[in-house]
Amino acid sequence: MPIPSLPPPGHRECQVGSITAVCVVHAIIPNPGETPDVTAIDKRPRAGRLEVDVEGLVLDTQVDRHYHGGPDQALYAYADEDAAWWAAELERDVPPGLFGENLRTSGIDVTGARVGERWRIGEGAGGVEVEVTMPRTPCRTFQKRMGLDRWVKRFTKAGMPGAYLRVLTPGGAIAAGDEVTVLSRPSHDVTVADLLAGRIEAYAALIEAEERGQLELRPKVRAHARRRVGLDRARSARAHAERTS
Repeated sequence: MPIPSLPPPGHRECQVGSITAVCVVHAIIPNPGETPDVTAIDKRPRAGRLEVDVEGLVLDTQVDRHYHGGPDQALYAYADEDAAWWAAELERDVPPGLFGENLRTSGIDVTGARVGERWRIGEGAGGVEVEVTMPRTPCRTFQKRMGLDRWVKRFTKAGMPGAYLRVLTPGGAIAAGDEVTVLSRPSHDVTVADLLAGRIEAYAALIEAEERGQLELRPKVRAHARRRVGLDRARSARAHAERTS
């Protein structure tokens, strides 16, 4: 399916930040009790310019492609600002890659990034254009990585998930120090944080925006949104029937 055109100029907002670290897998490590029983969550910063294709950084990998990786989750970005909050909250360092992220950013509101928002990383033909697709959903592997009880619940409650990105212009290369520019933001106001929180009204707004041709949802997000909204409507219909019977 062709990539939809950018929103009109009236929907553009200028925001500029930078990449402070680019991280790839350091080692495949054991992940006992899970399927598969190994994980590539151990990401660490890599120096130099790293090539990017539709699956993400060419030197990176994901073991469980059902939940991580693939074109719609090619890169995972997390903000320095959110990491600093966690460092203070946990009273420990939160270095780039600890959360399994590929990109650590500064000056970009990753938590407030809208679904369908587009960024430019780097300059000129060698840069990369990406699109925000969905939030990171914490899992037991992430909890083991952090070594903290109830980490999944705690991370979810904090509402700073980071954002998955799909690569719109593969073949470029990125590095720490590259500028990140928000090229466009859809007219809806649904953010990755809204989706992590599971807000029904957010899913409904995304479905409406797609029906109006304002964005193209990724299949996983579209299916989840329709399921959540459909269940909510079914519950409302049952409740109405009970009240009027």
